[in-house]
Amino acid sequence: MESYLNENFGDVKAKNSSEEALQRWRKLCWVVKNPKRRFRFTANLSKRFEARAIRRSNQEKFRLAVLVSQAALQFIHGLSSDYTPPEEVTAAGFQICADELGSIVEGHDFKKLKIHGGVQSIAGKLSTSITNGISTADDALNRRKEIYGINKFTETKVPGFWIFVWEALHDMTLMILAVCAFVSLLVGIIMEGWPKGAHDGLGIVASILLVVFVTATSDYRQSLQFKDLDTEKKKITVQVTRDGQRQKISIYDLVPGDFVHLAIGDQVPADGLFISGFSLLINESSLTGESEPVHVNAENPFLLSGTKVQDGSCKMLVTTVGMRTQWGKLMATLSEGGDDETPLQVKLNGVATIIGKLGLFFAAVTFSVLVQGLFSLKLREGSHWSWSGDEALKILEFFAVAVTIVVVAVPEGLPLAVTLSLAFAMKKMMHDKALVRHLAACETMGSATTICSDKTGTLTTNHMTLVKACICGKIKEVSSTEETSCFCSEIPNFAVRILLQSIFNNTGGEIVRNIDDKIEILGTPTEAALLEFGLLLGGDFQAEQEASKIVKVEPFNSAKKQMGVVLEIPGVGFRAHSKGASEIVLAACDKFIDSNGDVVALDEASINHLKDTIDNFASEALRTLCLAYMELGSEFSAESPLPSKGYTCIAIVGIKDPVRPGVKESVAICKSAGISVRMVTGDNINTAKAIAKECGILTDEGIAIEGPVFREKSEEELQKLIPNIQVMARSSPMDKHILVKHLRTGLEEVVAVTGDGTNDAPALHEADIGLAMGIAGTEVAKESADVIIMDDNFSTIPTVAKWGRSIYVNIQKFVQFQLTVNIVALIVNFSSACLTGNAPLTAVQLLWVNMIMDTLGALALATEPPNDDLMKRSPVGRKGNFISNVMWRNIMGQSLYQFVIIWFLQTRGKAFFHLDGEDSDLILNTLIFNSFVFCQVFNEINSREMEKINVFKGILRNHVFVAVITCTVIFQIIIIQFLGAFANTYPLTMQQWIASILLGFLGMPIAAALKMIPVE
Repeated sequence: MESYLNENFGDVKAKNSSEEALQRWRKLCWVVKNPKRRFRFTANLSKRFEARAIRRSNQEKFRLAVLVSQAALQFIHGLSSDYTPPEEVTAAGFQICADELGSIVEGHDFKKLKIHGGVQSIAGKLSTSITNGISTADDALNRRKEIYGINKFTETKVPGFWIFVWEALHDMTLMILAVCAFVSLLVGIIMEGWPKGAHDGLGIVASILLVVFVTATSDYRQSLQFKDLDTEKKKITVQVTRDGQRQKISIYDLVPGDFVHLAIGDQVPADGLFISGFSLLINESSLTGESEPVHVNAENPFLLSGTKVQDGSCKMLVTTVGMRTQWGKLMATLSEGGDDETPLQVKLNGVATIIGKLGLFFAAVTFSVLVQGLFSLKLREGSHWSWSGDEALKILEFFAVAVTIVVVAVPEGLPLAVTLSLAFAMKKMMHDKALVRHLAACETMGSATTICSDKTGTLTTNHMTLVKACICGKIKEVSSTEETSCFCSEIPNFAVRILLQSIFNNTGGEIVRNIDDKIEILGTPTEAALLEFGLLLGGDFQAEQEASKIVKVEPFNSAKKQMGVVLEIPGVGFRAHSKGASEIVLAACDKFIDSNGDVVALDEASINHLKDTIDNFASEALRTLCLAYMELGSEFSAESPLPSKGYTCIAIVGIKDPVRPGVKESVAICKSAGISVRMVTGDNINTAKAIAKECGILTDEGIAIEGPVFREKSEEELQKLIPNIQVMARSSPMDKHILVKHLRTGLEEVVAVTGDGTNDAPALHEADIGLAMGIAGTEVAKESADVIIMDDNFSTIPTVAKWGRSIYVNIQKFVQFQLTVNIVALIVNFSSACLTGNAPLTAVQLLWVNMIMDTLGALALATEPPNDDLMKRSPVGRKGNFISNVMWRNIMGQSLYQFVIIWFLQTRGKAFFHLDGEDSDLILNTLIFNSFVFCQVFNEINSREMEKINVFKGILRNHVFVAVITCTVIFQIIIIQFLGAFANTYPLTMQQWIASILLGFLGMPIAAALKMIPVE
């Protein structure tokens, strides 16, 4: 079976599956009772085609708009605006309406922008202060929302409960049974009168309604869980200036007139106009499909919602929000596209198809045998030309049994159990600080064999403090105000001044006053540590920024490992500042500031002293940075690149970032679970090794390598080297990508990768499971990831792996349980029909069995919470069989036992229980039905563990399981004792009840004995 599944249903991968593969498996699933339900949680391919068409349309529209606007620019001179804002807009205190704003930005309309007086004038028309932003007084904000709308997109509403009831009624087999029930009612009432003649028909109707309502309730709860998770995924915050204060708000609270601060990796949250910024590159591929980034500046100021900041930073004026933007319209379509189906869902659809085909065959043969038996009897009696109503009812009953065999045989619940388990796990994982973006990531994480983890913020706390500095050749600890003041007094004034200028100008952070009028440092933890050090030195952020003009900025990125800025200083000229990885920036220096404050050439002794300082800082697990500057004279063009050599070293600083508590234990858990942990970091190799040893990642047999060395290796060398690499330092995003690709393709590992930066996106996309950081991660990284680690903590990753394994094992348990019921129900009804001429289990009874094994079975087994034992076994990896030999052993053993029991009752039951009289057949069939149900109840308990004998461990902690078993037993008692007229049962005596339960219970020692049989 496994080879058939892999061949026909194995094309669908955990991520990046082709649409041909997604369409192919759907075509193979032709035995489907209820397409509406079966394919509810799969991708809507038609909506995806629609979204692609919108992207193509956007691409053409924006390209045409730019060409038309540029051609129109030459005719603008002398034109005046004939635009008059609507009365309601002016009454609200604004001078431009939403439609006019939308046409300017979406249409890239330079002409209209010029006519309206440019960006500054539009800000004025939106009643926005260029320095303070908008006013947040309630009435002012409400007026803006009324005139311009809110920044929310139209979303697909969760269908109501009755919609799920309606969909559950679309089950073809249930519809056929409903017709049978109606005919049965008519014929029964005509033949036997009311109410006796209605019992069989009403029994089927009641069973159908019970199945429908239980199914609908389960599906409705799942949809609510997915809605909650979807809402959590869309939580994005941005930094804005309001009332003169810098603050973080949700993108859904943005209004036109807001000033938004964007940095590398951010998503543009609304349509808007560029106010100021440096080196801004925007990736518009999400909106237009165009991969080439767009330069945005004062000459091309248009920013579109949903696009990403690929490089640089800027301040943006929001002009258009929500459904007025093209992104809003695209999102409304994309939200209906759905998630890709997961490999397990597809495989189980394959299993359901195989068993469904067998079920159809057995149902057809069973019906044929039963009808042939009746016809043979009529022939022997010579009454084959005259048929009574009872005999017509008998044929109808045979047909109902055949249809019910199909109901039981087509395990519609198999693929849906995956969805149920995933929904349950995703909800629980959110409480464990892991937000799953793609369903497939849950099950894939259970197969992970390797984790490639970042260092900063994942293994460490990301709470950085500058603790050591080497300035003017002097090394001092500077973690407190007293130490810093003492150090400052020993350093020449010129060195202090140039250091403060570098810290406060060459930065991606800011020092602002927050809503409570307290000083707040914004920016990455590294920037915050440096800015805090600048304040301890007695520096003034605002004064330093106002003393010079920033001419050019080259933001930090992980490829260059440095950032730079060019300042224009009155009376001095242009000065460049550089900051970044110590050895890289130091290599660009040929001078340094000595203890007297003089700029002197770097000789060999000085270079060795500085290199030793870097190594000493790094060996203490400190993150090292080098700050340098260079005089550029009186001429510099903003288009010119920053110099690559000739700098003067100002200082080398060591920043402490402690290892997170519990990381060492988490790494040990991963290793005991057969998951290798590798550290991939941009830091100095000595820092990386020190942290890796502290975490338990780097062992004596392991290799620590630097990115530049790794890059130069040949394919053959990499194949030998990669299995032993435990630390990669000074790595570029491309190094990370190459490592992940080799692990996946060359070594066939299932790889999980963590990332937080924009440049990590390729590795996150390439990996089997991309794990983005929720706090430090950029929106670009999060969008490329499958799971977001909300607390940025490595200890959350083993929890995700544990949940992944739990899902995989839970689905295996459910499949084992359901296949056992399928096989026994099929064989019992088929063999009985062939050998005795009647079926022991009626339509109503089979519907109840179907509900036990389908919806209730999935609830009980697919929602089993994970236990620590899961992390003591080896991962399944890429080649593991889903239906394992262990499962086949358990399925075949239990099926054989149950078949023997049912067959014994059918052939020897009357003698064994001393049954005689006119009700003996009914009592025997009731005993068979009751024993069969209790076999399933105890087999459900057996299925909690596939290999261990103790199946009761932790059973009371799974409240869902206990509730399902209890409800099944209670309802079984009601069916037998009180609903005999409808369910074709007869009330049993206490001895018969004990015997039925005992026959079911005997399955437990049988299961324990089976588990002792070794299998490969």
